[in-house]
Amino acid sequence: MKIYVVGGAVRDEMLGLPVQDHDYVVVGATPEEMVKLGFRPVGRDFPVFLHPQTHEEYALARTERKTAPGYHGFTFHAAPDVTLEQDLQRRDLTINAMARDESGEVIDPHHGAEDIGQGVLRHVSPAFAEDPVRILRVARFAARFDFSVAPETQALMVQMVQAGEADALVAERVWQELAKGLLERTPSTLFGVLRECGALARVLPQIDALYDAGEAEAALAALDAAAQQQASLEVRFAALLRVLEPEAVEALCAKLRAPAACRDLAVLAARHANAIADGADLGAQELMALFEAVDAWRRPERVTALVQAALAGVAGGERTRRHLQRAHAAALAVDAGAVARQQTGADQIKAAVAQARLDALQGIIK
Repeated sequence: MKIYVVGGAVRDEMLGLPVQDHDYVVVGATPEEMVKLGFRPVGRDFPVFLHPQTHEEYALARTERKTAPGYHGFTFHAAPDVTLEQDLQRRDLTINAMARDESGEVIDPHHGAEDIGQGVLRHVSPAFAEDPVRILRVARFAARFDFSVAPETQALMVQMVQAGEADALVAERVWQELAKGLLERTPSTLFGVLRECGALARVLPQIDALYDAGEAEAALAALDAAAQQQASLEVRFAALLRVLEPEAVEALCAKLRAPAACRDLAVLAARHANAIADGADLGAQELMALFEAVDAWRRPERVTALVQAALAGVAGGERTRRHLQRAHAAALAVDAGAVARQQTGADQIKAAVAQARLDALQGIIK
């Protein structure tokens, strides 16, 4: 039995990046032998085990064969006679198809180290075309490493889209890869790669339409600005989509089955980004209406995120953000309980609290 570190850990070491997770491939072992050594089986489709002490994943070397459309359509074969080279052959990109043995020697049959040096994303074999998720992964890695896509890989991705493979992607996997891509250093790159191969129109048609409408550049600039601020996933998603109509945002979120927090902030950004961008020039009544519309009293933390999403990349945005922050803080500081105790009846209480908040906003504007 031999154990190798494989994939991203080897790649990131070569790039001088911190290694977050180690994945291991075990060659020459059976599931029964792994269990005897104390490993705990966790794989559903193929043999994967957790180390008894570190709880890191150890997978038996395996091959795979395409049996149906989409990324679910595979059968796997894991056995002691499957070699490391056979296991690496099934991987997506050359930079992910390297291994390191226990002595530290790197096994690199597909010249991944050379592609790392050249900053290129290149598929390992024609089997790349069997899994449409790999299109999304290429786009995500391009955004992470600022690598280019090899011409032959680009051509293969175009063929995959034209063959309908991208149509087989399910919402959960698209969102999973999109969310990871949005959190990369230059997330706009992801959309450029998907657009070039035609996949963007299939999986994110509302975003693809921005290119034809001449609005993609502004949307992607807002996204990258949010990334430079190290904003949350929700803020980045909302910054990207704020140029869309709210109905288009809702349709895209439904298609992606996006988490409620991402959906809600993106819809609010689409509805109120223009008003927020003009925030420094709004009167007290307009500010009051804006804060009421975004549920600013019960969800104050969401106001901060919404303002960040709406102003990402906007000229003069920091001045506007500070102004809105002061206004919101002043209105929040109103002691609604104390105001309510001086009134009788629900309508009077509501009106009095609203007036007190409006007065506070007037004080900020003055």
